[in-house]
Amino acid sequence: MAVVGTVQITLMTGALLLSPGETPVANATEWPTLNGTYAATSDGQWAKTREVFHDEATITSTWTITSTCTTHVDCTGTVTSDQGWSADAHYNGGLWFVEHDLPAWQPCGDGTTAPGEQQFTFYRLDATTLTGKDKTTGPSGSCGVSALLTIEMPFKLNKIG
Repeated sequence: MAVVGTVQITLMTGALLLSPGETPVANATEWPTLNGTYAATSDGQWAKTREVFHDEATITSTWTITSTCTTHVDCTGTVTSDQGWSADAHYNGGLWFVEHDLPAWQPCGDGTTAPGEQQFTFYRLDATTLTGKDKTTGPSGSCGVSALLTIEMPFKLNKIG
């Protein structure tokens, strides 16, 4: 403790006092596991491409998530969407990441389509809500255009079961 004028400042460290050979155990309720059914919403009203807002369709779906954590920072899981896809999920740096491929994501002027890679990144807002972004990117050169098409939308998960 240091005294500065009449204000006392207490410095604390995050050190744990353990007996020799004792392993720290985190409270399992503090671990960021996600298990259950969630309403997933990508808000097209706030979609952006190249930092310019434009309207896209709002997409809602139901996700079933199972996950396990070996520590409070090391978690993996699986997301299954009622849209017909399933993907791995991982937790890193306070964020959950879910990525999957969209085979015919971008319609081209000649009637063909180009693929896209969709990445959801989200974090816990409160006990039943997670928030983040839905970002989908197509490959450069798709549809004859030498630029990546990227659409980013706000994303939210609400636990429903």
